[in-house]
Amino acid sequence: MNAKKVIIDCDPGIDDALALMLALCSPELEVLGITVVSGNVPAKKGVANAKKVLHWMNRPDIPVYLGEELPLVRPYVDAMDTHGEDGLGESNYPEITNQIMDESGVEFLTHTLKNAAQTNDPVSIIALGPLTNLAKVIQEDPQSLAGLGELISMGGSYQSHGNCSPVAEYNYWCDPHAAEIVYRAFEDLPVCQDKKIHMVGLDVTRKIVLTPNILEYMCYVNPQIGERIRKITRFYFDFHWKQEGVIGCVINDPLAVAYFVDRTLCSGIDACTRIATDGLCIGQSVVDGFDFWHGHKNSHVLTKTSPLAFMQMFFDRVLGVHPKVSCSVLEQIMKGDSQ
Repeated sequence: MNAKKVIIDCDPGIDDALALMLALCSPELEVLGITVVSGNVPAKKGVANAKKVLHWMNRPDIPVYLGEELPLVRPYVDAMDTHGEDGLGESNYPEITNQIMDESGVEFLTHTLKNAAQTNDPVSIIALGPLTNLAKVIQEDPQSLAGLGELISMGGSYQSHGNCSPVAEYNYWCDPHAAEIVYRAFEDLPVCQDKKIHMVGLDVTRKIVLTPNILEYMCYVNPQIGERIRKITRFYFDFHWKQEGVIGCVINDPLAVAYFVDRTLCSGIDACTRIATDGLCIGQSVVDGFDFWHGHKNSHVLTKTSPLAFMQMFFDRVLGVHPKVSCSVLEQIMKGDSQ
C-alpha cells in the first residue's frame, strides 16, 4: 500500500491533538510536516503543542513549521476559553525542546506543493484550523496548487447552527477572508477546476461526541493513552456542559483525518460554497445546496457520518483495539448515552 503524502495544517487545540494522534497512527498517511496557524491558540503555542503530541507518539522526525500568527484582515480572537490557556485543557505537559524550523509554514507549504507538481506526485492537505496559511500560499503563488492532491477542511456548517455565532463555525469565523480566498480559488483558478474542497463541517462533526462512558472505555483498554486523553479533555468536557449542555465533548478535527483515510465514513453533496466576510453573518459558509447560483461546485460538503464507525477506527488505530472487539461495546455505550 502506497501511503498518501499529506501536510496537516492545524491550530492545536485539544481536538487537533486527537486528530494528530489518529493521523500518526494511520499507515495510509505519510505526514510530511505539520504547519501551524493561529486559531484555537496563538501559533507559537500551537507549535509547542504539536511537538508535545509528536513526543507522545514517538514521532520527533516530523517537522513542525510556524505559520501565520494573525488573520488576514480582522483582529485575532483565540479560543482558549474552550481549550485552556495552554491549549491542551490546562494539562500543563512539559515543553519539548527540539529543532526550530527556519522555514515558515507558508514557505514549506508552497515549496512542497511546487515540488509535488514538478514530480507529478501530489500532496494533500488536511486543514484543521483557520485557512490563513493556505490563503497566503494562494496570494503568493497560486500556481503551486497544481501540486495539491486533495484539500480536507474542518470548518463551516451547512444546515447546522454555528459555534461562535448563530451561523458561523470558529475556523472560518476566525479568518473569514482567508476562507473566502481559498474557496474562491477552487471556483476560479484553472489549476483547481478539477478539485473540490472537502468541507468537514459542524453538520457531521457535532455527531462525534466523546462521552464519559467512551472515555472510561478508552482508559480501560489502554490506560496510558486513555489517561492522557482524559487529562487533555477534562477542560473540554466542562466547557461543553456549560456552553451547550452536552455531557461529553464534541471532537471535531479527528473526523477530518478519519474521512481522509476512509471515505465511507461520511457522505455529502457537491455545491458552490462561499464565505461571508462582513456584517452580521461574518464567517458563515453559504452552501448553495439547491444550485440557485448555478456556480462552479467548488466543494464537497459532508452531511452524514457514522459515529460508531469513527469510534471503531479511533479505538483501532490510537488505542490498539480491533473493531471486532470494540464494536459491541461501543454500540452498547452509544445506545446508552443516547437515551
